[in-house]
Parts: sequence; structure tokens; C-alpha cells
Amino acid sequence: MKLMKKMMMASAMIVAAPMALSTPAMADEFPLVAGEYTTMTGIFLEDAGWTSYANYLAGEWKKNQDFAKSKGWISDYKIYYVVDPRDGEPTMYLTQTFASWPSGAEMEKRSKEWEAFDKRTNAQLDAESGNRAKFRRVTGSMTLQEATVR
Repeated sequence: MKLMKKMMMASAMIVAAPMALSTPAMADEFPLVAGEYTTMTGIFLEDAGWTSYANYLAGEWKKNQDFAKSKGWISDYKIYYVVDPRDGEPTMYLTQTFASWPSGAEMEKRSKEWEAFDKRTNAQLDAESGNRAKFRRVTGSMTLQEATVR
């Protein structure tokens, strides 16, 4: 719900920004064009967790991202290491880029396709996620929307 409020606020700002920032020189068009979204999830790795998590990312996580990309649900995904983290900052970020938010009906359709692809129950997925908690902690996420200059 919190994410939905943020998305609605961001959309409202994008719509309102051209009006709020209008000047005689900008009267024709707002100079920025809204583009794709990117979600960034912060991950903190325990000291002994690098190899285990790297294996997970190179295997299961990549397989899932490639599936989502093959379906057109995302256009890209990446892993970023934080080279010089400040105290308390994530060790890495996982990103996914996509063109638009799916509707409720589309989410249900995707969920069924995902279940057919993955062949694991929600209980199995929850247990596996809990196992990763031994060496990694999700520190939060945010969604950004690209803006390009006209």
C-alpha cells in the first residue's frame, strides 16, 4: 500500500510539474519526458554470505529475471556492488527496469504464468527466502522513473 501511495504521488508530480514550472519560455512543452521505471532493492550481506548469495544470484535469481525479460515484463535487470558504502548502507543493489505498472488483471495472469514456469509452491518459495536470511538482509527498496530531456 505504501508503494502504491508513492507511485500515485510520483505520477501526480509528473503531471503537475509542467504546470508548476511553466514560464513564458516553457509555455509550449515541458522539457522532460517520463520514461521507464527502475526498482532498486538494497541488500546487506553478512561477512560470510558473499559466495552463497552470489551463487543464488547467478542461478535462481538470474533464471527468474531472464524469464520475466522473455515475457516482456521487464526490459533489463542488473546487480550493483556498493564500492564504498557508508556505515549502515546496503552492500549491493538489485535492479529491474520496466515500462509500466501492470493492472490487477495482468498481475493475476503473470502470477499464473510464473507458477507454471517455476513449479514451486508459495510455501517452498517462503522457505527458500528464509534460508537466504542467514546471509543477507533486504534493507529496503525504491522505484525511480527515468526522465529524458526533449
